[in-house]
Amino acid sequence: MGNTELRQRVAELVSEATGGGVPVADVLGGGSMIALGLDSLGLLRLVDAIELEYGVEVEFQGTGRRLDTVDDIVAVLVAAQPAEHTC
Repeated sequence: MGNTELRQRVAELVSEATGGGVPVADVLGGGSMIALGLDSLGLLRLVDAIELEYGVEVEFQGTGRRLDTVDDIVAVLVAAQPAEHTC
């Protein structure tokens, strides 16, 4: 999955986590998800969805990198993907 498709899917997950309250197009605009209206319950739903779909643990309120935009999440997911080797 390329970064464009991954970005689209993460935006869809954000929208789903808010019950459609935050439109995909708004998430893809690159702004802060909190400013767009993603609340604490939405964050929990988003974390669960990302962990289920990608097998990657994400933490929005931790000591690590701040995750506030769709691009922040995509960067974490890309970094967590195993490197592909060609022979």
